[in-house]
Amino acid sequence: MYEKKSVKGSTKNLAIHVSVVSIIVNVILSAAKLLAGILGKSSAMVSDAIHSASDVFSTFVVIAGVKMSEKKADKGHPYGHERLECVASIILAVLLGIVGVGIGVSGMGKILSGNYQTLEIPGLISLIAAVVSIAVKEWMFWYTRAAAKKLNSGALMADAWHHRSDALSSVGSFAGILFARIGFPVMDFIASVIISLCIIKAAYDIFKDGINKMVDHSCDSETQEAILNSALNVQGVIDVDDLKTRLFGSKLYVDMEISADANLSLKASHEIAERVHSVIEEKYPECIHCMVHVNPAE
Repeated sequence: MYEKKSVKGSTKNLAIHVSVVSIIVNVILSAAKLLAGILGKSSAMVSDAIHSASDVFSTFVVIAGVKMSEKKADKGHPYGHERLECVASIILAVLLGIVGVGIGVSGMGKILSGNYQTLEIPGLISLIAAVVSIAVKEWMFWYTRAAAKKLNSGALMADAWHHRSDALSSVGSFAGILFARIGFPVMDFIASVIISLCIIKAAYDIFKDGINKMVDHSCDSETQEAILNSALNVQGVIDVDDLKTRLFGSKLYVDMEISADANLSLKASHEIAERVHSVIEEKYPECIHCMVHVNPAE
C-alpha cells in the first residue's frame, strides 16, 4: 500500500491575482456604465451598471472561498478545507440565479404592462457604453475561465460565468437601447427575458457542480477509464481489481486495488504500487490523495 499527499502552492496566488484584476475592472466599468446611463437617460444601462457592481461582491466571495480552502489540514480537519471553495461556488450560483430571475421578472412585467412608449429615448453614449461593456466582460469571462480550468476551481468558474452573465446583460442593453432609438422599445424587454434564462441555466450548472463536489461525487467516466488504463500500463500490474474516485472540492482522491504476481517480495510489490501512484499523480495534478493496495494475483 502506498500513499502520498501534495498540495500545489501556486493555486492561491493565481486565484487571488485573477480576483484582484476582476475587482479593479468591475469597479471602473460599473462607474463608467452608471455615468453613461445617467447622462444618456437609459434605465437599461443603469441596471446594467448595478449588475456589474454585483460582480465585485461575488469576487470577494471567491477570494474568501479560495483563501479558506487553502488552509492546511489540522487535527479537526485532517482532510483539509477544500469544500469551502464549493460553498463559495454555491453562494455565487444562488446570487447568479437571483440576478437572472430579477432580470426576467422585470422584463416580463414591462412586456405585460404595454407601456412601451413611456421610456425616454436613450442617448448615443449609452449605446457606446454597452459595446464597451460587452467587450470587457467577455474578455473577463475568458480570462477567468482559463484560470479556473488551470486550477480546477469551481469558485473561479462560477465567477467567470458571472462575467458572462454581465456580458449577456450588456447585449440585452445594447439591443434595447438600439431598438428604442429606432422606435421598437419592446425589444429591450424581450431580450432581457431571454438573457435571464441563459443566466439561470448557468447558475443551475454551477450549483449542480458545487453540490456534486460537496457530496464526494465520483469523477466522470472518461477520467476513471483513463486512470484505469494508466495503472494497467504500469509494468508489473496484472489487473485493477477495484477503483474508486471522489471529488473533494476542486481536488481528486483515488483509491485502487491492483493485482501483482503473488511470488513477488514485499519490496517489489511496493515498488509497483509506487510506480502506479507516480504515474497517476503526474497525469492528474489535481489528485492530492492516491491510495494503492496490492493484491496477490489469483
